[in-house]
Amino acid sequence: MRIGLITSAPDHPVLAATAALLTARGHRVEALDPTTGQTGQDGPVDPPADVYLLKAHTPAALALARGLEDRGVPVVNPVAATELCQDRLAMAELARRAGLPFAPTRAAADPAELLGAVEAGELLLPIVVKSRHSRRHDLVARVDDPARLRALAEEWPDEPVVAQPYLPSTGWDQKLWVVAGQLFCARRRSELAGPEHAELPDGDGGFGPAELSADRAAVALRAGEVFGLDVYGVDLLDGPGEPVVVDVNAFPGIRGQAGAPEALAALALRVGGAAAGVPRPRVDGAGAGADTGAAMPVPADAGPGTAAG
Repeated sequence: MRIGLITSAPDHPVLAATAALLTARGHRVEALDPTTGQTGQDGPVDPPADVYLLKAHTPAALALARGLEDRGVPVVNPVAATELCQDRLAMAELARRAGLPFAPTRAAADPAELLGAVEAGELLLPIVVKSRHSRRHDLVARVDDPARLRALAEEWPDEPVVAQPYLPSTGWDQKLWVVAGQLFCARRRSELAGPEHAELPDGDGGFGPAELSADRAAVALRAGEVFGLDVYGVDLLDGPGEPVVVDVNAFPGIRGQAGAPEALAALALRVGGAAAGVPRPRVDGAGAGADTGAAMPVPADAGPGTAAG
């Protein structure tokens, strides 16, 4: 079987380990550069591979993957699901409609608009300000006072943003990753940890699946159903209270998680094998992506939202 990796970094640890497992089993793994649409060795890919793993999330990568889906080639994760996770407002709205305990999220045209809302008493500090569109090196900042928000307005004058209330935590995030229903997790120091967390110890305290509560595991698995994802990450606030989701990521790094490459290799073979021998339809226009086995996103009337605590 031929497995394609849509990435500009095929040496990423989880991808490299997955490729090594597949190659050892006699399969061919090809890295497809999203900027050129070519493999490093063979030039343009035609015919395409049996399945593609969509690790890159740039516009060029999404366009490349969409073209493959239009040809009937399965892509993990589907482009529509990946794009949904790039828009933090759309992500939050869908999550809350589906009953996931997602942090309340408000959109603004730029940080200056948030500053106006704070000065008018319509928005209470502290808040977390993030770029609306998720990407590498985007804006993620804790704002405790108007001065910080003014600084962000000067530094990011034209950046569409979202704001979430800053909710007290231990200074850690619980990072949950799922590959085809298999859970992996770790505790990582939050990038929003403040002076009150200055004494946090190094390491993650040995946090793993055995320490993950059943309700938090259920939230992570439900997120995959809601967003139509097979490979994804869910960020939860750490602490003993009710789970609060602050982010969902399509195909994250999943670094240092034993068993993740094996799960990813098995998923690629299952999806590619399911499509093998099935004629790939010619599609004129958008909308005919391959079925990867992930659930479709929940419709807008899926149910009431759950307020984040």
